[in-house]
Amino acid sequence: MTARIPKALTIAGLDSGGGAGITADLKTFHVMGVYGMVALTAVTAQNTMGVRAVQEVDPSIVEAQIDAVAEDIGVDAAKTGMLSSSSIMDAVAHAVKKWGFPLIVDPVMYAKSGDPLMRPEAMETLKRVIIPLAKVVTPNAPEAEHLSGVKIRNLDDAREAARRIAEELHPEIVIVKGGHIGGPESVDLVYFRDTGEFRELRAPRINTRNTHGTGCSFSAAITAGLAKGMDAWDAIRQAKELITMAIQYSLPLGHGHGPVNPMSWIEVKAYTYDALNDLGMVLSSIAGKVHELADPQDNGGIAVALPQPYMASPSGIITVTWKGIEMGLPINSIRHSNSGKLVRYGLGAFTKQLGLRALAVVSGLSNVTAKARVKLSTYEYEGIGDETTQISNALDNATKALGKVPEAIHVKSLNDLVILGKSVASVVNKVNLLLG
Repeated sequence: MTARIPKALTIAGLDSGGGAGITADLKTFHVMGVYGMVALTAVTAQNTMGVRAVQEVDPSIVEAQIDAVAEDIGVDAAKTGMLSSSSIMDAVAHAVKKWGFPLIVDPVMYAKSGDPLMRPEAMETLKRVIIPLAKVVTPNAPEAEHLSGVKIRNLDDAREAARRIAEELHPEIVIVKGGHIGGPESVDLVYFRDTGEFRELRAPRINTRNTHGTGCSFSAAITAGLAKGMDAWDAIRQAKELITMAIQYSLPLGHGHGPVNPMSWIEVKAYTYDALNDLGMVLSSIAGKVHELADPQDNGGIAVALPQPYMASPSGIITVTWKGIEMGLPINSIRHSNSGKLVRYGLGAFTKQLGLRALAVVSGLSNVTAKARVKLSTYEYEGIGDETTQISNALDNATKALGKVPEAIHVKSLNDLVILGKSVASVVNKVNLLLG
C-alpha cells in the first residue's frame, strides 16, 4: 500500500529576497510535513526595503502550471498569494473550478514595505472572482478595510469587516489578522459564515520589525493543515502557533523589514534534540565526580546553547545543575532544571561570543577556582551587575587583554568560575581536568 503524502500548492509570486511569496510558502509546507508545489504568478526584484521591479507571468502559463501538477501529482489544498492582474485572477479561478481543491486566499495587495503588488483595477476581480472560491480568506486589517469598506480601529470594527466580507463575497471562513490592530496582544478574529460564529486567536505581541512574510507563512500553514486532512479550525489554530514562533525567531537580515522564520517550527525541536543528545553522551564521564562541584544552593552546572537565532532567548539555552547530573535526571527533563544563574550566564556569554556554545559554572568553591588558575587560562574579572552583564563585560575585557577568549573566567564579585567552550564536550573535558 502506497503511503499518502499530503500535497499543497502555492499560487504566488517570487520574492528575490527570500522572505515572502513562494519561498516562505514552500518553507512552511516543508516544516509541516507537506509536499509543496508552485504555480508562479510573478517575479519581483525585492529585498527587505522594498520592491524594485515586477514581471508578471503570462496568465496561460499560470494556468498551465496548475493543470500540470493537479493532473499528475494532485493537490490536496492550495493557496493564493500575489495575483497582480485581473487576467491572472481569471486564469487561476478557471483552474481552481476545474480541479476543485480547497483554496486559501491571502489577498496580497501590498508588500511589507508598502509597495503595491496588485493593479488597482484588479481589486474588483479579486472580490468577484477569487474570494468567492475561498474556503478561508486571510486579510490583514488594511486589506480587510479594502474588501469590506469598514475602517478598522479595534476588534469590534474587525468583526463588522469580517461579517461583511463573508456576506458580500461568500468565503466560508474570514480571518481578520490582528497584526495591524494595536494592543499588547495580536488578536486574529475568525468568522465562520455558515454559523455566524466568531472565534479569537490570541498571542503576545512581539516587538520586532522583522515581520516580512508573516501573511504568506500564516496562510501557507493553514493550507498545509488542510492538505493533511485537519479540521479547518485546528489548521487555523496551528497556523497561529507556527507564525507566532516564526515571528519570535525572526531573522535580522537586511536594512528594512527582515523575514519571519517558519523553519523555527522544526529547527528548535531538532537542535534541542541534538543538544540533549550531546549532553547525554558526555555527562556520564563526570556523573560520579560532580558532588565536588555542587554548591548548597545548586546554582552551578552546565548550559548549552542552540544555534543562532535561537540562543538569544532563555528558551534557547538548555541547562542542567551539578545535582541534577549527580542524581541522573532523565535526559528529557534536563532543560527544566532550576537554572536561573546558568541561563543568565548563557545569555551574556553566547550572544557576546557567537563561537561559544557551552559553559559550566562552579559557584562559591575557591578550591576549584584555584585549580583553574593553574590548569586553565583563567581571566580574573571584578565588576558589577547581574550574571548576564558581568560575563558579557568580562568577555570584552578578556579578549582585548588576551587577544582571545579565555578557557575560564572568575567573576570575583559573585565568586563564580565560568568555564567556556565551543561544545559541551570541550567544557566537560575542562571540568574533568579540574577534577582529575
